[in-house]
Amino acid sequence: MCVSMVPVEKQKNMLLFLLLGLLTVGLFTASVFTGSVHIPVSEIARILAGGEPLRPEWKTIVLDLRLPRALTALLAGMALSVSGLQMQTVFRNPLAGPFVLGITSGASLGVALVVLGYSWIFTAGHSLPGNWVLIAAAWLGSGAVLFVIMLVSVRVRDIMTILILGIMFGSAATALVSVMQYFSEEAMLKSYIIWTMGSLGNVSRTQMQLFLPAIAAGVTISLMSAKVLNALLLGESYARSLGVNISVTRFTVFISTSILAGTVTAFCGPIGFIGIAVPHIARMITKNANHRVLIPATILTGGVLMLISDIISRLPGHESNLPINSVTALIGIPVVIWIIIKNQKFSKMV
Repeated sequence: MCVSMVPVEKQKNMLLFLLLGLLTVGLFTASVFTGSVHIPVSEIARILAGGEPLRPEWKTIVLDLRLPRALTALLAGMALSVSGLQMQTVFRNPLAGPFVLGITSGASLGVALVVLGYSWIFTAGHSLPGNWVLIAAAWLGSGAVLFVIMLVSVRVRDIMTILILGIMFGSAATALVSVMQYFSEEAMLKSYIIWTMGSLGNVSRTQMQLFLPAIAAGVTISLMSAKVLNALLLGESYARSLGVNISVTRFTVFISTSILAGTVTAFCGPIGFIGIAVPHIARMITKNANHRVLIPATILTGGVLMLISDIISRLPGHESNLPINSVTALIGIPVVIWIIIKNQKFSKMV
């Protein structure tokens, strides 16, 4: 009986992945084909096929604005979701997310140092050099926090202690940002607040050459860690009995999370709730705790949810754009509330 159930389960997973894949492709296409400027579907298809449209500006809109934005939404959703899944597994906490290790706060501190502390570097017109400066600052900030966490994890073995220290480091970074905001000029403060709202439209085709490989590297590390993540579900003691090197596993997961969450924060700003909500949605639709199934499902679900959020934030047919954080919060908060109600004991994972 058990033997006959294995192919059935695999068939269900394959069907689920197929449906998620088709939904991802459909939403990606919808994201490219919709926007504030009406462009005929036939013209968009012609542009994507390499042809020349009736109006030259349509080509710029599709290739330089809509296509990079849709790809950014897809990659950001995948990255934040996988990093959230890893944090929830390692810390055995259903409310853990990319912010747990203070990575997002570190990136925010790096950007604040540029925008609020060294305003002469920042260009208000969002030119390419200015954007690259912000990206480098966010990466350095998240990397600095990760480096401190790594030093602590060498001496501290208790994972919950590392969790608390990560939250403390993140709070310290947030406190420094608050002090800088208090003493900053109004124009620079406004620029920083706009960055904290998050945006998927700031990644250009040139920056995509760095954004895409970084996300691909982080996701690859996650996929390779599926076996050890399964072992950690039953606790570190059980994982050690299976021969898992806990220190190496932590290091690998922390590096992957830093690459994924740090890169998205650097290029798009801090985006909340996706990393917390999507892993639980993936568990619900797969009804599976196996990371070999859960990680691909989380990747696809994260891409789908972020594409939906991006389409809503752009309000197709209107010139105004909503902050992406507002949309992800409206989608993610009900899921978090559902998690709190369903899980009476936060220490137990599904």
